[in-house]
Amino acid sequence: MTPQLTVNLLRVLFVTFCATVGTIISSEAEGALLPGLLIGLAFGLVLVLIDRLLKGLSLRAFSSATLGLLLGLFFANLLLASEILRYQSETTQWAARLVVYCTFGYLGTMLAVRSNRDEFSLIIPYVRFARETTQHEPLLIDTNVIIDGRVADLCASGFLSHSLIVPRFVLDELQTLADSRDGIRRERGRRGLDILNQLQRSREIELTIHDSGHEEDGDLQVDARLVRAAKLLQARLLTNDQALCQVARLQQVPVLNLSDLSRALRPVVVAGDEMELNLVKEGRDPHQAVGYLPDGTMIVVNQARPHIGRVVTVVISSALQTAGGRLVFAELKENARVRPALQPQAESF
Repeated sequence: MTPQLTVNLLRVLFVTFCATVGTIISSEAEGALLPGLLIGLAFGLVLVLIDRLLKGLSLRAFSSATLGLLLGLFFANLLLASEILRYQSETTQWAARLVVYCTFGYLGTMLAVRSNRDEFSLIIPYVRFARETTQHEPLLIDTNVIIDGRVADLCASGFLSHSLIVPRFVLDELQTLADSRDGIRRERGRRGLDILNQLQRSREIELTIHDSGHEEDGDLQVDARLVRAAKLLQARLLTNDQALCQVARLQQVPVLNLSDLSRALRPVVVAGDEMELNLVKEGRDPHQAVGYLPDGTMIVVNQARPHIGRVVTVVISSALQTAGGRLVFAELKENARVRPALQPQAESF
């Protein structure tokens, strides 16, 4: 049963309970059953409506608002304790007390909701709210990261939080891709669903499917809904979409880009470095051969055409940054040992 279906079922049960209680009270009062039934039903529906209106209010915001309300009422009591209105009539005192309580209560609530947890230390100087480390903050992941598949290994390594949140609309997007008529899109969607199932079965990762979408968000694009969900959940956004990263950062949403991480972890090669390289294909010039580093960086080795298919020791001579990426040139090391590349062996049964 989906969380939304569970919530709706609880609402129906609550309204039914209120109608039943109204009927019982009406029967105990020896009156007609219908008025009690209608009053109980109306009471339950009003509470459900209030619940719907407070859908975007989190428990953290509610606790902050409650503390702000208490502080506002405290200052209102201090003001009224001065008995500045003691010579006024009872009606004037009642109206003044009502205005003071409402004003200070409202101002305290709004100030508390707009403040962060650290600012409360100005009011309560000897109490500090424990700050969650960024390593344990939840991560909101998008469709591209799920299909990419590297998030599981990153979480298992301990570099990222183990708490992952997948919005319901991202899951719907994966389902749409999996049902697509286009073969490539269908394969991407099925891969994403398989990876989600693996993450859900993993004991090291806490995966949550969150119904963070609102009815009015249906016309928004997925990127806009992701940014809005990250704000609502106060979570960091994990993606490899550069455009989404720029939009999120413009709206002050913390975002982690796997592409930036990949570039930061790219091995640095400088002129004079020696390394062993598997030459896999011919280069542009007749004497050149090409090999690749584990991160995909292409290395062009001069005078190495005869050694294609072998592992040779090369010396880096220069590196260029092109529009397609980094291009590295190297030379064969003199008197270096050349050995055949390791070929995958067929399994025997």
